[in-house]
Amino acid sequence: MRYRTLLYAAPGLTLVLALGACGDEQANGPSAGKPSGTTSVQPSGTSANTLTVKVKASKEAPAKSWTLKCDPTGGDLPKAADACAAIAKAKDPFKPISKDQVCTQIYGGPEIATVKGTWNGKEIDTKFTRDNGCDLHRWTQIAPLFGNVPKVR
Repeated sequence: MRYRTLLYAAPGLTLVLALGACGDEQANGPSAGKPSGTTSVQPSGTSANTLTVKVKASKEAPAKSWTLKCDPTGGDLPKAADACAAIAKAKDPFKPISKDQVCTQIYGGPEIATVKGTWNGKEIDTKFTRDNGCDLHRWTQIAPLFGNVPKVR
């Protein structure tokens, strides 16, 4: 008799807990038709998406530096609109590669770039290289950000 009670009680308890969790999720989320009540205001003259890019043809080469602003597009980066579009299209473009990520050993070149600034409210301070397949993919997905890579002399 005790086993039969457990057979009915366990699924019933699971159902009650699952329904409670589902209702909580919807109750705390913002509704699609109503504003959240919070507003973000940027001070005039600043952009939430402002980056400083330094690109070197190699470790020893001098750096070429640009600025990029998006929303609205500006700065001195050539083809700034293309760079803004490439960054917006990329999934998490400034996320560094995980230390345990397995990468192909495809060398793309000695170029190095650093990117600092703010993107979508997050502070950015990252480095890009072309040392392996992972780094090369990361560089390529937002390549317009790096302008014309300076040539090694």
